[in-house]
Amino acid sequence: MIAILPPDLVPAVNSEIRKVTTLRASRLLAAFIPAIALVASTVTALLAGPADPKSNPATGAATIGLYIGLAVAIVLAGAFGAAGAGAEYRYATMPLTALFTADRDRLTAAKFLVTAGSALATTFVVELIAFACLLGFGHGKFDFGLRLLAVFGGGLLAAVCWSLIGAGLGLLLRTPTAAIAAMLGWLVIIEPLIWVVAKAVGMAGFATVLPGSATVSTVAVGSFKDSDFLAPTPAAIVVLTLWTLGIGGSAWWLLRKRL
Repeated sequence: MIAILPPDLVPAVNSEIRKVTTLRASRLLAAFIPAIALVASTVTALLAGPADPKSNPATGAATIGLYIGLAVAIVLAGAFGAAGAGAEYRYATMPLTALFTADRDRLTAAKFLVTAGSALATTFVVELIAFACLLGFGHGKFDFGLRLLAVFGGGLLAAVCWSLIGAGLGLLLRTPTAAIAAMLGWLVIIEPLIWVVAKAVGMAGFATVLPGSATVSTVAVGSFKDSDFLAPTPAAIVVLTLWTLGIGGSAWWLLRKRL
């Protein structure tokens, strides 16, 4: 990745890579997430019955472990982005970072690139492990085709988007704790409540424009077709991308205005 970057961006990217790779928490996450995928994929592949194209997930029950691994990877990608960006303010290192990378555009671009690249690499490993488990223990129990490939692509996209959303929240809220709490609170409490209220008042379709709903549709390609809360995958990808651009762009704008 370094070789294809503009030369003036390389020092900032190298600095961000060092920050990520030298932190013990980052190394633990890099090991923990694939381990979860390995265990979940092995168990579900062994216990699942034959694939049923009419059931959910559409790729077969044997792939549930894949979805579990992707869910963990996506959520922790957001937490990783929030922690990495917000920690600059927690430990008061942002002025020093800006001293060595005076151009705020390069600084933000480097943070986002390394955050997204880390999420992409980790999620790719998760998918490789899950696919290997499916081939080894779930032969004939899952639907291998364009739909599964779309799930892999959607998982990678969702992880990148949430890593950038997390990083954007970290820069906007200027604290990793608040950024992680806001992200998890939205996904676990606030958005599900909105789904319930929207359903009760006959506006379930409103939920399709929310980031959590869009993430489910982006990853679970072809599944839950009868749900009122989930948009078709192409539309969900657009919604999730717009959320990412909105939060990431707001953080970029704020960082350009003040540290």
